[in-house]
Amino acid sequence: MSDTNGTSGLFIVIGKQLKILRERKGLTQKEFGALVNYGPDAISAMERGVRTPQPDLLEKAEELLDAGGLLREVVPEVREEMSKARTRHPEWYRNYAGLEAEAVELHFYANNGVPGLLQTEEHARTVFGKRRPFLDEATIEKRVADRLSRQQVFERWPAPIVSYVLEEHVLDRPIGGRRVHAEQLRRILQVGQMQNVEIQVMPTTMEEHPNLDSAFNLLMPKGHGQVAYTETQGHPRLIVDPEEVRKIADRYGIMRAMALSPAETRKLIESKLEEL
Repeated sequence: MSDTNGTSGLFIVIGKQLKILRERKGLTQKEFGALVNYGPDAISAMERGVRTPQPDLLEKAEELLDAGGLLREVVPEVREEMSKARTRHPEWYRNYAGLEAEAVELHFYANNGVPGLLQTEEHARTVFGKRRPFLDEATIEKRVADRLSRQQVFERWPAPIVSYVLEEHVLDRPIGGRRVHAEQLRRILQVGQMQNVEIQVMPTTMEEHPNLDSAFNLLMPKGHGQVAYTETQGHPRLIVDPEEVRKIADRYGIMRAMALSPAETRKLIESKLEEL
């Protein structure tokens, strides 16, 4: 899982330091996460070195954990590694991953599964663990780490504009079991509370809408026109033709108008949580 430039090794060491300091303070991952505005899954990923600890988190942790300069001293190295780190994704995915990381707008329609940027660590691990043909443990862990690393897009500033339209049945499949599924629903609620994010559900009772086809992503790369991305059975397609992108964006706009509002969506997800 280590990059050839040693970046992962640095983050593994920092993660171990965070864990030791947190435990010395008698804080659980959930308690510490609440103090620094991160979820327990994110803290767990940082402590295991599979997610980059942001400089602002290290600055906060320095004071909260009485680190004696231990965390503050590594902030310059973290910033340097973040600036030169290469995208850790398969070759066929790297163009999109790079665009996603710097996009000023991101819009997603999901009709089969929870989008990667919304997935919890355990949900992602279950998804990769059920792949056929089977993936070995090292590959699963690397793919989970890569998926979590993409979620740093939510921590960027200036923050990108993000929206989702999720088919309701995506929220009903209890991937990983009841506990994992409940955490996944809570994660969606958590992200939906972000000022720059709007999540909407397309009710299963909706008889029809303009895209009874595959999932897609729309993104506006910094300094470029909008592009679209689709993936079917592992075959990716990055769409840059303006007319084709316009048609997909038009469908997405109509679907957003037909879907539940963000407030209605939140109530629906909360009711599903109560039923678990």
